[in-house]
Amino acid sequence: MNKVVLAPQGFKESLSGMEIAEAMAIGVKSVWPEAETVLIPVADGGDGTLQALVDSSGGEVRSAEVEDAIGRTIESQWGALGNGTTAVIEVASAVGLARLGQDERDVRNASTFGVGQLFIEALDAGFTDFIIGVGGSATNDGGSGMIQALGGKLTDSDGNDIARGGIALLDLVNIDVSGLDPRMANVNVVVACDVNNPLCGTRGASAIFGPQKGATDEDIQELDAALANFAEIIAKNLHKDVAEIPGAGASGGLAAGLMGFFDARLRLGADIVLEALNIEKHLKDAELVIVGEGQFDRSTVFNKSPVAVAQRAKRNGIPVIGIAGSLGAGFREVHEHGIDAVFSLVNRPMTLKAAMGDTKRLVAIATEQACRAISINL
Repeated sequence: MNKVVLAPQGFKESLSGMEIAEAMAIGVKSVWPEAETVLIPVADGGDGTLQALVDSSGGEVRSAEVEDAIGRTIESQWGALGNGTTAVIEVASAVGLARLGQDERDVRNASTFGVGQLFIEALDAGFTDFIIGVGGSATNDGGSGMIQALGGKLTDSDGNDIARGGIALLDLVNIDVSGLDPRMANVNVVVACDVNNPLCGTRGASAIFGPQKGATDEDIQELDAALANFAEIIAKNLHKDVAEIPGAGASGGLAAGLMGFFDARLRLGADIVLEALNIEKHLKDAELVIVGEGQFDRSTVFNKSPVAVAQRAKRNGIPVIGIAGSLGAGFREVHEHGIDAVFSLVNRPMTLKAAMGDTKRLVAIATEQACRAISINL
């Protein structure tokens, strides 16, 4: 075995993608000591996207003080990629639902203001290209808070600035972008998005994602009307029709705001990450690819990075094995999408806590056993 590409994503609440790849390398080397191992941690636009892109590009994670969804000052992070021009912003790092306690959720007034502050941090550092991971937000404001942070004016019928938060968009009458940070006119924004929900309606941001953010039935109706008004004013003042674009409802409508104000493009998160990592170059001349995630199950085949990597490997005729923390319902479906065999870390009766505390060693063992099975026919 000459070259093995190790392209796992992080195992949630356990190890990062790079840490998993390093453990896989130990397993590979125990069977093929002379093999070249290429470590390319991946992600699909959700958790771990920032870290995967930073690790693989030789970049760095930078910290910034911003406001969370309910206006508290927190320390957030953004990624400065190694090319010196691309910044990665994970919305959840600033205004994520996970940052709020159950009794702190306030979907009516939660704001993306902190996302705009992260843009400013990256702009100040000279970055012009942005990759935005939109999962996990606590907000439903269409990105209006982000626009307010960047200098845009959203006003009511009296010409006064509206409050922050999704419900305040019911009062919106006019958008003035003359004060918007002029640097935003020259940026390229790509949104990592794996949903196709429109902004409004029964499949829109408020109806589908509102309940998990604490929205009641009444909240959903009012927030949906507020986003519809926002889309109407965007169409009138900015001449952009974002309401019905598939994916516009992502992250409480933040995707719609990014498209309406900054001509952002929506793309599958896994495709964005793999393209940024130049995965095709790394696959060249590889004899084996090993992918991984916390659990393989039926959902893995839907725009998740292990399958995205596997499909590219198959176009190059490369066998693919998968290493997972566990195997859930429907995991066999991955075999129809390019992953030839899968191996679980759990090699004896153990609790989840025990497995998560010993992930590195278990990944190395599982990888070694997979490679030994392969080596039988070499």
